[in-house]
Amino acid sequence: MSDTRGKWFVLSLLAVAELLAMSLWFSATAVAPALEAHWDITAAQSAWLTMSVQLGFVVGAVGSALLNLPDVWPPRKVMAIGAWSGAALNAAIPLLDLSFGLAVGARIGTGVALALVYPVGMKIMATWTKEDRGLGLGLLVGALTVGSASPHLIRASGGIQSWSSVMLWASGLAAVAGIVAWSVGHLGPHRAAAPRFAWRQITQAMRTRGLRLANLGYLGHMWEIYAMWTWIPVFLSDTYRAHAVAPVRASALASAAGFAAIAVGGVGSLLAGRIADRWGRCRTTIASMVISGTCAAGIGIVGMYHPVAATLIALVWGFSIVADSAQFSTSVSELAEPEYMGTQLTTQTAMGFLLTLVSIQLVPLVRAAVGWPWAFGMLALGPVVGTWAMLTLLRSPDAARLAGGRG
Repeated sequence: MSDTRGKWFVLSLLAVAELLAMSLWFSATAVAPALEAHWDITAAQSAWLTMSVQLGFVVGAVGSALLNLPDVWPPRKVMAIGAWSGAALNAAIPLLDLSFGLAVGARIGTGVALALVYPVGMKIMATWTKEDRGLGLGLLVGALTVGSASPHLIRASGGIQSWSSVMLWASGLAAVAGIVAWSVGHLGPHRAAAPRFAWRQITQAMRTRGLRLANLGYLGHMWEIYAMWTWIPVFLSDTYRAHAVAPVRASALASAAGFAAIAVGGVGSLLAGRIADRWGRCRTTIASMVISGTCAAGIGIVGMYHPVAATLIALVWGFSIVADSAQFSTSVSELAEPEYMGTQLTTQTAMGFLLTLVSIQLVPLVRAAVGWPWAFGMLALGPVVGTWAMLTLLRSPDAARLAGGRG
């Protein structure tokens, strides 16, 4: 097997591990209506089934960054332990029939565990790539996207009738992910020597201008993406019902369309990764954010008049909203000190997921007050800020360090 074929064999398996592990993220969200009935809770309370994972991820990412875990400890072991821990905590909810309060705690723990999977996976992927790093990280984020969407597919195919089976399947997949990560997650030829522990690497993300701009672009992206992923199935269900689709059929259609709208981002991430390696990180992210921001601003209005058109916009939105994701991480990996790349990637994700706690919670509040057009429209503010940041980065000397000098 040639070096190139061997490399992409390893990276493909690493992407599979990421896909399987990330099925944990929305495993409870996808069956929220069934869990609301099981625990007799409100829709607002069930939102914490997603919010708790975001919160746990932030806690885990901050802790990991403070301890420089992705750079000091063997990444494949960290990633595997994260996947197994998340699988166990998620499975405990149906197996032990936890109360709602304890389930939220378990979901927080799941988020902490996933903070050892996603950023660490990016660090491993980055050590195997250089000129094609955008494609490599695009593959990883694409796998994450499909994995995050997978519970919605299970629900659409009938899993909603048994919420426990959806969560147990997700945990089983994550357990397999840990085995794969432990087996193939070795660092590649572009790794740096294990560094000394350094607290200053946490603040480096905002003290260095190039990193600051790349992170600001990422924050604009994160303001939009997880709020869209969380609420697009609900929006589509409301849209179908408003146009006289029967409630049960509307729920099934919304789950299928929601899965498609999220999963299509996997294709967007992969294609954008290849484009960014040739066209530049900044230009690729700017184009993606212009498209996704336009979709955010218009989909709520279109949904008032035509559900099919709204579904098509959701697919375009899902494609473009993920297309830029890996390129922000790739930019940070190229701008950071090589030996502390893992810490910088983890710091970036910690800031981004902390911001999602705000946008995810705001969407239902704005929707209840003034409707879907404004609820999704406000998400367009993220791409506006992100576009400005990446334009500024493109015009700076730091752009010469991105994508082999392409910016």
